[in-house]
Amino acid sequence: MRLYKKEGNVVEILSFPIENVEKGDYLLIEDGEAGKGLIVQVIDVQFANVPGVLEELLRSLPDGGEFITGEDIDPLEIAPHITYLQDARLLICKIRATVEDNGEKLSPSSSWLPSRSRSVIRKLPISTLLKLAKVEGRFPIIIGSTKESLLTIDASALDGKLSIITGKKGTGKSHLSKLLITSLINHGATVVVFDMNGEYVGLGLTSDGKWNAYHNKVHALTPGQNFKVALKNVNLNIILDILIHALHLPGTSAREFRRIWHFLKEKGNLTLQELGEAIRNWHCNQNVKDALYSRYYAMINTGFFTDNPSDAGLLDESLLKAREEGGAIVINLRNTSAIDKQVVVEYVLGKLVELLTSWRLKAVFLFAEEAHLYLRETYWDDIVTRMRHFGIFTTFITNQPDSIKESIYRQADNIFLFNFTNESDLEVVSRAVRVDSDTVKSIARDLPPQYCLVLGTAVKDFPIVVRVRALDLKTMGETRLFFSGNN
Repeated sequence: MRLYKKEGNVVEILSFPIENVEKGDYLLIEDGEAGKGLIVQVIDVQFANVPGVLEELLRSLPDGGEFITGEDIDPLEIAPHITYLQDARLLICKIRATVEDNGEKLSPSSSWLPSRSRSVIRKLPISTLLKLAKVEGRFPIIIGSTKESLLTIDASALDGKLSIITGKKGTGKSHLSKLLITSLINHGATVVVFDMNGEYVGLGLTSDGKWNAYHNKVHALTPGQNFKVALKNVNLNIILDILIHALHLPGTSAREFRRIWHFLKEKGNLTLQELGEAIRNWHCNQNVKDALYSRYYAMINTGFFTDNPSDAGLLDESLLKAREEGGAIVINLRNTSAIDKQVVVEYVLGKLVELLTSWRLKAVFLFAEEAHLYLRETYWDDIVTRMRHFGIFTTFITNQPDSIKESIYRQADNIFLFNFTNESDLEVVSRAVRVDSDTVKSIARDLPPQYCLVLGTAVKDFPIVVRVRALDLKTMGETRLFFSGNN
């Protein structure tokens, strides 16, 4: 391989097929006399545009579409060299770092230019790159395998961070999120999952339905069944958030509701029945009363609120148990209506903030699948800014990247990118601060299923392609098929 050209942070390298270089590979351009080197990543492989090659290819075409029989005469034996030139490659590479002090120090600078004549170019193993970048730590998470080694990130790369897992349907997003969840549990973390399709309720089971090491650490809560809330135990601020943001109660009506709540609280008679009676007998504008009544019946119809404390769910208990030994609380929203989803999510987020503010919980890793279906628009920035300070560290999982606001991408610390072929989807993801669009558009479109491009702080901003490792977990939330092969 020989250095050909450099423009900005793009380097072009001449290569031949026997050198077997592919997209995503890392190369080290070493200049021994300078004591420096460039670490570059191949983002595209093209044929080298050698003068005369097109003419030679045209000459080799059969005349009139018919093959000509006979013997080729090559007295100077130049045919192998011409064939060699015809197959020459041009590697389009992005500069990722400069190696200084004879390989002891990495610098993000791309201003240094190595010598064309003295430089030696060789493939850089991912294991060596990770060692140079110091991608290691006390809390390892094995993501999967690269071409020659395992990719292990540190769980602390998710701690205090915002992460996004995105890709086409069926490429392995939920599988990776399960891997991250179980790995965080192994390190004693508290995890909360908003499960849209019932895919995470089987985290405590092996693929053949037996209990695994996570069985007692995974708590699946289904709203209206084993997850209910005693009205008298709910903080007023949480109820108001539900009414205003999930049920769209106007501000004037919210003020009257606050007065009704305090009135019943002072009487020590805060129940669903008494709340309905108080609204019916309250002296206020009829429009306000109608607004309160409609929201009251919406709350009743969720089946989520109860007057019997013994029916109340296990959220507090599960969270506090997970705090001690690590665990995941899966909020199963599979058969929950759109409005009820928003009610439940508002309650859970409010409860988390309440527990974190009082330091009953230290921190929570929140995994939100297809969050645009149940999170209000104004909540996006709230979760990744204000709630991050409370100790809620979010991972968004989606196959619709345009459903996530651009401001969220710009704050993302880690992106786990699976295959996308749609140009507009790739354009959306490429807006992330820690990503360059050329890398995303070139590498992500060619990723096979179960292969992921990892970007961000988890890999110290060195994009790495990895095959996500398999897990022995019960597959849940499968798509029901008509032509399944079982008659």
